[in-house]
Amino acid sequence: MPIDAGDTAFIIICTAMVMLMTPGVGLFYGGMVRKKNLISMMALSFIAFAIVTIQWVVVGYSLAFGSDISGFIGSLQYIGLNGVGLDATGTVNIPDILFMAFQLVFAAVTLAILTSPTAERIKFSSFIVLGILWTTLVYDPLAHWAWGGGWAHKLGALDFAGGTVVHISSGFGALALAMVIGKRSGFGKFSMEAENITLTLIGAALLWFGWFAFNGGSALAANGIAANAFVVTNISAASGAITWMLASWAKGKPSSLGIVSGAVAGLVAITPASGFVGPMSAIAIGGIAGVLCYKMLLFRVKKGLDESLDAWAVHGMGGLWGALATGIFASASVGGVDGLIYGNVHQFLIQALDAGVAITYAFVVTYILAQIVDKTMGLRVTEAEEYVGLDISQHGESVNA
Repeated sequence: MPIDAGDTAFIIICTAMVMLMTPGVGLFYGGMVRKKNLISMMALSFIAFAIVTIQWVVVGYSLAFGSDISGFIGSLQYIGLNGVGLDATGTVNIPDILFMAFQLVFAAVTLAILTSPTAERIKFSSFIVLGILWTTLVYDPLAHWAWGGGWAHKLGALDFAGGTVVHISSGFGALALAMVIGKRSGFGKFSMEAENITLTLIGAALLWFGWFAFNGGSALAANGIAANAFVVTNISAASGAITWMLASWAKGKPSSLGIVSGAVAGLVAITPASGFVGPMSAIAIGGIAGVLCYKMLLFRVKKGLDESLDAWAVHGMGGLWGALATGIFASASVGGVDGLIYGNVHQFLIQALDAGVAITYAFVVTYILAQIVDKTMGLRVTEAEEYVGLDISQHGESVNA
């Protein structure tokens, strides 16, 4: 296909914007840990971007987008980016190598989200090994299922920008990882409240900003679908921010952390639906996500589970709701497919099946990988290292230096 200069420029910009979301996750999470672990939390996001970049170039892109093998995984035809060049040989009018780069930044931010349950206690070396394994064995197959011609794509499952691929995978992977790595020392006994909300707010701003490209760029062209995704992304984020704020306000004060957490919940939920729903549906999707994810956070706390920064409550449950909501609110007037409210029960059932399989696969495989790393290398730092803080014990650095 001929390369379209406008589409190419648009996706280059979107790729750069989505890249900013990975350090944005680092800031968002970093502000929510204790001061002695701030550098560590941000470093995990930066190393996530680095290791996924190399993994994606060497083998990840091929596993996700190579020719289909039994509906499960891609072939090795693009290993080392063999055959991924400057021309547009697919179904979109942008260079193949740019499509690869756009998908790379999605994979990177997904691994960054998975750092949530590891906060303040994971060995840096163990995270690197786990990150490479997880991206290869969890993210890449899910990306192939949805976008690379795998079974979910063939079945007709809708995932415009990563509800199952990004958010369900990282959210339910985080739940499994939290169960293996265990609670932080002193969890439930000592205060572990966020120490730098300002950084979290800055991180949230970068995420909201980057999400316009995350969803809008998934149209892979500068067209009406991209514009619609841009608009409904903002609406859903705003709706989620308001409902989380109101739900938490009823129990205390309207915290800024609650507002931005609600916005992220709304962003997560609209991700799979952004190319298929209109503005009014976006209000409902984001609004329900804000309340649902807040309730899931409270449930997690009540159960005493130290999934430290709530990737499961926000990304996992928000992604699940988003996948189902796509099957409910999808409109043929936007993305060519109707959902449940327009009489298409079949599409909703497909979405439910896709989400259920993604949840099961991400949870089980992450649990197994975490157990393997824990038995061979050990996932956790020592109790003394945890007490000192990971900034010093893992990186030899301090925010006071």
